[in-house]
Amino acid sequence: MIAIKNVLVPTDFGDASDAALSYGRELARQFGGTLHVLHVVDSLGAMTVGDLGVSFDYAQLQDQLEQASNQQLKGLVTEEDRKRVPTTLVCRTSYAAAAEILEYAREAKIDLIVMGTHGRGAFAHVFMGSVAERVVRLSPCPVLTVKHPEHEFLVPDALQAVKANIPTPR
Repeated sequence: MIAIKNVLVPTDFGDASDAALSYGRELARQFGGTLHVLHVVDSLGAMTVGDLGVSFDYAQLQDQLEQASNQQLKGLVTEEDRKRVPTTLVCRTSYAAAAEILEYAREAKIDLIVMGTHGRGAFAHVFMGSVAERVVRLSPCPVLTVKHPEHEFLVPDALQAVKANIPTPR
């Protein structure tokens, strides 16, 4: 028997992450687990600008980014979702999103990571890398990657099916 009590969905607020959230939400609900939704805000740190080597403190801008990310994160999970699935929303700041996702997975004893992938071509992948690939390679638990647009195999809830006039499978 597979016991999945903690499902982590890292999000960058893109379409692929939204698709992964649908899967993660449903898996957490089906297994009676907790859904963890994590967003990693890029750390701006101190940057040097121009030939003068002038350093700026981006603390205020960083704070605004973190506040905006927290608000966006809260908007991903409705009150109805929270009634159906226990949910933990987490916003962290880091230079390396993959490392932060993996650290959270270890800390929170995550059983499954469900994350979106953009499905970039090989050329773009060589230059930009892939957070999803790093997480898959180094994860302490299984990882389900969801490509957008995803393969639609989730069965709609009976109530949603009635509203949309879709017959439910028997």
